[in-house]
Amino acid sequence: MKIVILGGTGLIGAELTRQLRAAGHEAIAASPRTGVNAVTGEGLAAALQGAQVVVDVSDSPSFEDAPVLAFFENSTRNLLAAAKDAGVKHYIALSVVGTDRMLAAGYFRAKMAQEQLIQASGIPYTILRATQFYEFLGAIAYGGTVGDTVHLSSAALQPVAAVDVSTALAKLVEAAPHNGLLEVAGPEKAPLEQFVSRFMRSTGDTRHVVSGPEAGYFGTPLTDESLTPGTGPILGATRFEAWLGKAA
Repeated sequence: MKIVILGGTGLIGAELTRQLRAAGHEAIAASPRTGVNAVTGEGLAAALQGAQVVVDVSDSPSFEDAPVLAFFENSTRNLLAAAKDAGVKHYIALSVVGTDRMLAAGYFRAKMAQEQLIQASGIPYTILRATQFYEFLGAIAYGGTVGDTVHLSSAALQPVAAVDVSTALAKLVEAAPHNGLLEVAGPEKAPLEQFVSRFMRSTGDTRHVVSGPEAGYFGTPLTDESLTPGTGPILGATRFEAWLGKAA
């Protein structure tokens, strides 16, 4: 089966490409680096020719409100049009757990716009919403830094290893379209500040951490439900301590 992975040279896409090729599929890693640009449409038609499945794990190079919205709207419209022309049978996209609860933030509004375009396209689809990756914890610490202090929310988080997200996507490629939303999360739930503090200690970062509900998430207020999955998510196998041991 031919599968085209948009964002196929990134963190999730490269591992997904590796897993699909190991399973015997023709997996095409598509990105600007390989001459395929969904934002401009460059290379899309040629890349999707003969593809049965498209997986979009691409991400915006900017998280500013206007650029991120433009990225997801333009890339998704172009990709959906190319997928229709190519007769793609299953359109899979990676989104974020809590998108519908975090619309005060521009990034989540952009992801919601992406989801709505897919849902209205008429192409059989599956949207997989993932919780924050373990690999993103350093960026969360950076986003909460003021001087020598890191301000972190005490709201719950259930982060997941990037490899487990790729594995979940690989299984969806071989399944029938869900025509709805699924969620994937890590096996452990705890306050956000605990995950980030443990990550910081593992990297030798001794900065002072202050936690509380007012800290928010990149300026957006959080509750225990904001970024955690609902009932029955797909659970990744990688526990946080095991990931830290490999990442150290």
